[in-house]
Amino acid sequence: MSSRSELVIESLNRNHNRTAFNCGIESLDRYLKHQANQDMKRRVSRVFVVRSRQDETRVLGYYTLSTLSIDLSVLPENLAKKLPKHPIPAALIGRLAVDVSAQGKGIGKVLLSNAIKRTLAISSDIGIYAIVVDAINEQAESFYMQYGFAHLASEGKRLFLSLKSF
Repeated sequence: MSSRSELVIESLNRNHNRTAFNCGIESLDRYLKHQANQDMKRRVSRVFVVRSRQDETRVLGYYTLSTLSIDLSVLPENLAKKLPKHPIPAALIGRLAVDVSAQGKGIGKVLLSNAIKRTLAISSDIGIYAIVVDAINEQAESFYMQYGFAHLASEGKRLFLSLKSF
């Protein structure tokens, strides 16, 4: 993994070895191994994995993408007053995880960048105001905040990034 050009991001498929994935957080490992395929079949979430060009089966990391609505009451007041008085459409990165063997190599940034680019592309066809993430812990929260994500009011570790900034 000497460069990002050696990485491929694609939809999760049956060729990917999900059982070998270990990010160090049991709930994220369990999701990829046991629930991700079901969520995709039910069309409630899309799962994207990153792998090296040389190994088509080994999952180095993944993220999930789905939709949700943001209630105006959880947005900062200066933004909420400029928006229609109904829930606002958003994309949700529900999970983002990197295998322990690939941590510290920029894979998380590559995955986040891909999720943002994918969301921006879709937002040219349907309304999406922001990207929302659920930070699983303080380390994840710091990761997202360094890329401009901010807290949603009264939502714990739920963060958002307005697409207006792009």
